[in-house]
Amino acid sequence: MILIADSGSTKTDWRIIDAENQYEQVTTTGINPQYLDTDKIYSIFETELLPQLKERNISAIYYYGAGCSSPERNKRVEDALTRAFPSVPNYVDHDLLAAARALCGHKPGIACILGTGSNSCLYDGKNIIDNVTSLGFLMGDEGSGAYLGKLLIKAYMYRELPEELATSLTNRYNLTKNGILDAVYGSDIPSQYLATFAKFMHDKRKNPVIKEMIYENFEEFFERHVSKYEGFGELPVNFVGSIAFHFADTLKLVAKKYGCHIGVIISSPSEGLIKYHQELLKMQNA
Repeated sequence: MILIADSGSTKTDWRIIDAENQYEQVTTTGINPQYLDTDKIYSIFETELLPQLKERNISAIYYYGAGCSSPERNKRVEDALTRAFPSVPNYVDHDLLAAARALCGHKPGIACILGTGSNSCLYDGKNIIDNVTSLGFLMGDEGSGAYLGKLLIKAYMYRELPEELATSLTNRYNLTKNGILDAVYGSDIPSQYLATFAKFMHDKRKNPVIKEMIYENFEEFFERHVSKYEGFGELPVNFVGSIAFHFADTLKLVAKKYGCHIGVIISSPSEGLIKYHQELLKMQNA
């Protein structure tokens, strides 16, 4: 049986597929090698993943992850997997490839990730042929949950929110100035903290101030990313991730402004990845 990981900064979904193409799922904490070293990643495997696998005989591991965008980062995950699963071959690749396979299948298109973080690529049906650089949490992540949270918390700290919204936000999260600063500047994964405020923004999405922030978030993403791809007005633009899924109405409005055709919007690439690897297993067992 094989093990497939779809990992973001917030959580990692693991699928176990057996020779009969049956599968089951387990979940662990999110993993991003941009922020976590090999020891910390291995600790998650040891304490959260291995106990759920119950000594299953894993023959191969396919890991798609946020932050797996360079050989150095990928090696952190590969080394942790090797420690957790000695002698089991593992294949670590970017979550963009997972998104492209799940969203576009074998057809050309633009694949976008809007979750805790954000990314995008141009896919020709087989390979990723272009990728507007994702600058990550500090300089980029437009369109993401972290960017939404950043817009909200900046307005909150600068006293720009209407009093009713500010009070509601304070009470819901028990916010303090020092608490916010410690969470953003003292955390290994500040983007994960900021993304938690997306739920508040979804609940308050009809408020004009929040509505404008949500629109601005997606507008930034289309302006800085989607519009840079050749043929963006003709190719389907597809989205995966919780932010795209839960704010789909606003996302479609922004897409219309840019003359884009939305293909599919899904919350997780898992089903598409399962289908891809089930077909791969069939070919290998033929």
